[in-house]
Amino acid sequence: MTGRENRAAVLTELPGPLSRKLLAEQAANESSARTYPRNVPIAIAGGSGSYLEDLDGNRFLDFLCGAGVLALGHSHPGQVAAAHRQLDVSTHLLDFPTEAKQEFTRRLLSLLPGDMGERSRVHFCGPTGADAVDAAIKLCKTYTGRGDVIAFHGGFHGSTQSTIAITGLRSSKEHLVNLLPGASFFPYSSCFRCPLALKPESCEINCAQYLANVLDDPNGGVRKPAAVILELVQGEGGVVPARLEFVQQLREITRRLDIPLVIDEVQSGCGRTGTWYSFEQYGIEPDVVVSSKAIGGGHPASVIIYNERMDGWKPGAHTGTFRGNQLAFAAGAELMRVVAEEGLLENVREVGGFLREGLLELQRRHPFLGDVRGLGLMLGVEVVPVNGWTAAQLADRLRRASLERGLLFELAGRDDVVVRFLPALNLSRAEAAEALEIFGAAVTETAKECERSPGTDSPGAASEGTKP
Repeated sequence: MTGRENRAAVLTELPGPLSRKLLAEQAANESSARTYPRNVPIAIAGGSGSYLEDLDGNRFLDFLCGAGVLALGHSHPGQVAAAHRQLDVSTHLLDFPTEAKQEFTRRLLSLLPGDMGERSRVHFCGPTGADAVDAAIKLCKTYTGRGDVIAFHGGFHGSTQSTIAITGLRSSKEHLVNLLPGASFFPYSSCFRCPLALKPESCEINCAQYLANVLDDPNGGVRKPAAVILELVQGEGGVVPARLEFVQQLREITRRLDIPLVIDEVQSGCGRTGTWYSFEQYGIEPDVVVSSKAIGGGHPASVIIYNERMDGWKPGAHTGTFRGNQLAFAAGAELMRVVAEEGLLENVREVGGFLREGLLELQRRHPFLGDVRGLGLMLGVEVVPVNGWTAAQLADRLRRASLERGLLFELAGRDDVVVRFLPALNLSRAEAAEALEIFGAAVTETAKECERSPGTDSPGAASEGTKP
């Protein structure tokens, strides 16, 4: 990174000449499943804090942050120092106890609300969130002796063959013949686009009632499952927070029927929503919590945290070579120290609220910004069609116009029509104001383009499938 003032600055066309060279090499060497560089065409030189720099010297305010992995931004000095210290000790030690691992575990359990940590066990999984989801389902099957799983429309739980089976995105599974059997999908409380065509003011949380009716009905066709799994804020599904009453009724239903409730906090966890885990804001205690992405402090790690009554696994029942990533334990413990000791959650709530208000102000002035939603620093803006332009066209133009001004983010939701912001949790108010300035300029440019002529283009960048 250069010593320039900490502001975004785009100096070349995108992609610049050096980025173009590496992007061409990548296209020649890597699989066609690559996603991010297709829509954000830059080759990265490095990052510091909330900023990234490409090989051509262009500087971007990063509101993607490794899809939420980099909770403290790029090259956080405390995490870098912790990883460096650990490099002198060891980097990989299977599931042997180490000081780094025990410090990580102690801090992880201490961040759970109330006395939940005293009644919980931790299992270290492979390096990805999908590995942890797979372990959570396996644990629930072992505990209950049942085999089916209930998931929700719009949910995303991974890209492995087992986790795709409980993921809502149909395009990722249509070409696969055999998947994990026994998955059933139910409506999620997405009030902006209610799957039951109801309005919040007149709804009686019918989505939760529908689930209860099916499970209670001897002719409902769905067997009592081993688990119910959901995200409380759907990430890839379009940054959709679940309605409070929906979650609380779902917890009551699963408790009454003795069905383990698995909360997937892979993207929403580790302080992202303003509490360490999003379930704290819903007044519930899950049976199993899935955590990954930011938990390793920028290094691959995933865990499940579950009620000790479910700990019926025999030795070796669920293993994984890379479940002992010592760099992740050291850097992850540093993340948890910063959260606990430096007021990071308060910053997430305060700066997240500032960002949200700025986005709401833009929404009031521009009709193609249909909905602003999210919790903390997990925010989304859903784009809707206007003047003959499809939502996909408009969202793609917003992404491109923002990138050309120095703001990097990606799209989410059905047809990639939701602008998704996942900035660093230590984002400053000044950086948030800069992001609003850049995004506001991109919105204004897009609005003028809509006014000049009806939309006639192809619907933006073709969807590459869900991004992790």
